[in-house]
Amino acid sequence: MSTIHAGVTGWTAPIRRYERHLSAAAMVVGFAVDNFAFGRVDHPGAHLVFAGYIALAVTSILLAHWLQSRADHKRAAAIAIAPPGASELAQSPAEPRKSWRDWIPAATQFALGGLWSGFLVFYSRSAVLAASWPFLLLLLCFLIGNEVFRKYHSRFVFASLLLFFALYSYAVFVVPVFTHTIGRFTFLASGALAIVCFLFFLRLLSAVGHDRYRQSRWQLLGGMIAIGVAMNAFYFSGILPPLPLALSSVGIYHAVKHDGAVYDASAENQSLYATLGVELAAMHVAPGQSLYLYSAVFAPIKLTTRIAHRWRWHDPVTKHWIMQSLVTFAISGGRDGGYRAYSVKSNPKPGDWRVDIVSEDGRLIGRLNFNVAAVPAPVATIPKVLK
Repeated sequence: MSTIHAGVTGWTAPIRRYERHLSAAAMVVGFAVDNFAFGRVDHPGAHLVFAGYIALAVTSILLAHWLQSRADHKRAAAIAIAPPGASELAQSPAEPRKSWRDWIPAATQFALGGLWSGFLVFYSRSAVLAASWPFLLLLLCFLIGNEVFRKYHSRFVFASLLLFFALYSYAVFVVPVFTHTIGRFTFLASGALAIVCFLFFLRLLSAVGHDRYRQSRWQLLGGMIAIGVAMNAFYFSGILPPLPLALSSVGIYHAVKHDGAVYDASAENQSLYATLGVELAAMHVAPGQSLYLYSAVFAPIKLTTRIAHRWRWHDPVTKHWIMQSLVTFAISGGRDGGYRAYSVKSNPKPGDWRVDIVSEDGRLIGRLNFNVAAVPAPVATIPKVLK
C-alpha cells in the first residue's frame, strides 16, 4: 500500500493521504446539512431529502461494486495470460481509477451520514432522550467501522448493511405517515417493506458484479437478519421511540383549563436549577388540592391514535414505582404544536412522582419527574398560557 501511495501525485495526493478523515468529515457534513433541512416528519420536503440520500447511497454502492468487479475481472485476465516469472506488480490486484476510488466512498458516507442526521433530528425530539440510545450507539459503531474496515470487501458489506439499517429506520416512521396508523402491525409492515427493498438491492448487486456479490452473499443475508432481529427487539422491549409521535411540550401545574383553543395554567414558581432540569420540580400541595399533567404530543396529519398518562409514585420503602393512576385519551395529528391534553391526580402523596406519556402499544413518548411536598395552605401561583 505504501508503494501505491508513493506514486500518487498532484491534487489526488492529499485526498489519498487524508482519506479516512475525509470519509468521517463527509458524514459530519451530512449531519450539519440535515439540521437545517428537516422540519415536520410529515412534510413532503423532508421525504424528498430522504429519498435523495437513499438514491445517492444506492447508486454509489452499486457503482463502487461494479468498478471493483470489473477490476477483478481484468486482474484475472492478466494473470491468465501472464508468462511464468512475471513480476508481482503485473499480477497485483487491479483497482478502479483513483478519482472514482477517492470520491465514491465519500459520496456513500455523505448520503448515509445525511440519513443518520435526519433520523437523529426526529428521534431526539422525544423528551426521553434515553430512548434513542440504540441509534446513538449504532451510529458510533458505524463511525468506528468506517475507520477500521479499510479494504473494499469489508467496506462493501459494511456500507450495504448500513444502507439496510437506514432503510429499516426510515420505514419505521414513513409507513405510519402514509398509512395514518401506528402500532405493532404497522411496525411489522414497515420491517417487511425494508426487507423487500433490500432484497431488490441485493439483486442489483448480483447483476452488476455477480462473482464478488456471491463471495459476500451470506454475510449480507446474515447481517440483514441480525439487523431485523435487533430492530424488533428494540421495538418490543420499548426501546424504540414510537415515531412518528413526538412530545412537543409537557408540564406539571396546580390547575389547567381551556377555553376554545387557549389553555391556561396555574404554575408554581420553580428554582433556576429545576427550570434547567438539574433538579426535580417541586410542587407544594395543600390538603384537598390536585395536580394537573399537561402534554402536547405531535402526530402527523390524519393520524389518530390513543395515548395515556401513567402516574406513578416512588415508594421509599420498597424502592419501586407504584402505579397510582392511568388516564387514556384519543389524539389527532396535524397541529404543529401537538395535540394538547391533560390529566388530573387528586390528593397526591408527598414524595417523588413520575408521569409517563405512553403510546397505545405501551411505548414511551415522554416522561416528567417531579417532587410533591405537603403544605398546610395553597401556595402562590403564576398564570401561564400553554402552547
